[in-house]
Amino acid sequence: MWKFRSLFLACAALVLGPPIGPAQAQIARTFVSALSGSDANNCDRPTPCRTFQHAHDNTLANGEITVLDPGGYGAVMITKNISIINDGVGEAGVLVSGGATGITVNAPGAAVTLRGLTIKGIGFGGGGGITLAAAHAVTVENSAIRNMSSCGILCGGDGIAVTSSTATALAVTNTVVSDNSNNGILFLPTVSGSTLVTGVLDHVGLYNNGGAGLSVIGAGSTGGRITVMATDSVAANNGTPGNLGGFVVQSSTGAAITFLHLSRCTAVNNPGNGALASGTPAIMLVNTSVIQFNDSGWVAASGAQIFTYGDNELGSNNTNQGAQTSIGKL
Repeated sequence: MWKFRSLFLACAALVLGPPIGPAQAQIARTFVSALSGSDANNCDRPTPCRTFQHAHDNTLANGEITVLDPGGYGAVMITKNISIINDGVGEAGVLVSGGATGITVNAPGAAVTLRGLTIKGIGFGGGGGITLAAAHAVTVENSAIRNMSSCGILCGGDGIAVTSSTATALAVTNTVVSDNSNNGILFLPTVSGSTLVTGVLDHVGLYNNGGAGLSVIGAGSTGGRITVMATDSVAANNGTPGNLGGFVVQSSTGAAITFLHLSRCTAVNNPGNGALASGTPAIMLVNTSVIQFNDSGWVAASGAQIFTYGDNELGSNNTNQGAQTSIGKL
């Protein structure tokens, strides 16, 4: 009897194979390393992952990915509340080509933080830097996004693009966005009703972008409101003669009410406009800012309004020093 039972168990083991262990569990803090990482690992500190995407997929919601050493970590699609943090270990990079996007945030209701990252386009089909498709809030700190190139109509070429159809907030601090074929930072949401999209830029450099340094556009929406505040930021050498430029806000009848407030900002050496407001209901407010050496200084066109607190430095622009535009004083 015992021999028969032993034989039965041995045969069952051969048929069924070894016991199947539990699926790899997600953890609250994961790590990536270009030196010792592998995407076969579970991403803890002793056995880090190699790419941002694999680390993201192995991180619990509300968790954090920590960069251990310099290297390239690949594109990532973010779908949860998460932080990707590089605090001074060297460059943590993402190279973009083939019409791809370096970092896509599609995480409705989530808060996402990106710190200490370099996102660089390398051509070969173009691409975009960061796209905010959906999130409660996204914060970008101490980063560089540069050299994105267009791959067709509405395809890439922007350093950061906000395209959300729901309420969202973008904050960018101590970051350089430069050398992109389209816009440095673009707000082009598709909101409606009373939905609010907000942006804050603090100590942001917007340099050498083919479109606008900062472009805030309400015309893609059928309602809602877009409000963006830029402080202590610089837009230089953006746009082409007669087109776009440093800081731009645009809207159209029936679209989102669109505000852009510049405080202690500088628009200088832009082949286009230093500051442009175009279309109703687009409104720009400017205080304690410098607008000099641009093709045009500031321009309010097609029913848009520019309000100034009367404490700006405006001069040495080729045209539109102020007298020709619709300027009010608060």
